[in-house]
Amino acid sequence: MAVAFTFPGQGSQAVGMGKDLADAFPEARRVFQEVDDALGENLSKLIWEGPEETLTLTANAQPALMAVSLAAIRALESRGFSLKGKIAYVAGHSLGEYSALAAAGFVSVADAARLLRIRGNAMQAAVPAGEGAMAAIIGLEQADVEAACAEAAKGSVCQIANDNGGGQLVISGAKAAVELAAKLCTEKGAKRALMLQVSAPFHSALMAPAANVMREALAGVAKNAPVVPVLSNVTVSPTSDPDEIARRLVEQITGRVRWRETVDWFGANGVTTLYEIGAGKVLSGLARRINRDVATASVGTAADVEAAMAALA
Repeated sequence: MAVAFTFPGQGSQAVGMGKDLADAFPEARRVFQEVDDALGENLSKLIWEGPEETLTLTANAQPALMAVSLAAIRALESRGFSLKGKIAYVAGHSLGEYSALAAAGFVSVADAARLLRIRGNAMQAAVPAGEGAMAAIIGLEQADVEAACAEAAKGSVCQIANDNGGGQLVISGAKAAVELAAKLCTEKGAKRALMLQVSAPFHSALMAPAANVMREALAGVAKNAPVVPVLSNVTVSPTSDPDEIARRLVEQITGRVRWRETVDWFGANGVTTLYEIGAGKVLSGLARRINRDVATASVGTAADVEAAMAALA
């Protein structure tokens, strides 16, 4: 009967997220101030007031989502909760892995904010605007999607970026190749093949320049062994070794987010409940489609904090 905490990735952001936590818990408000200080700007105002199109920018959304997740963690801690001894594992979806690691003490909140700002800028700069693309493929077997990507690539890049479960795969790479792969997936029987409104081809080999940036950035921050093991996006295996974690974070930039396998791993290793910590309920919805035997809950508001404390006490 184990519990794991999961942390959302890009796409879960919404104007106003975390404001309820900041109003209810001084400890949560201090997280937002810490992030503002680390970045040298008033990101909190953007998070709570918008505009949405500015919050959605990769360089803003990544530290913003981390801030909300860590605000929720600090709110829980203010009620006497501790990850160590209560939580078996942590994991996060893409940027959420940084949130998970900050929650577990691998890096400070300030360093996590700075790393995610660097990460967002590097990912945006890795590929000229308009040259990359991503598409969601719904209702097609992974082998068929991989075959379509291989056929469409023809010397360029087209690969599965996210295995989100519930029959949802996301492909990423060069724009022409992704468009062709999406067409081929439809011909192979996909229920939907939807081009995504994203600013870069995330989690593809085209992100190699960003991986190099993150290798250098991670080398320059203080790292600690997390108080609970983190399940890596790219390996779907737990570790508490700081150097190994840093290597996996670099690999994550160009590697596949294996979320379906992550949820399956939790179920196979005694986890009975997944708490989604931070903004939205995207991961909870994915988990229910992947493994209905694993219960889900979310902690993104003051009321959620109190409900979680009652359940986890």
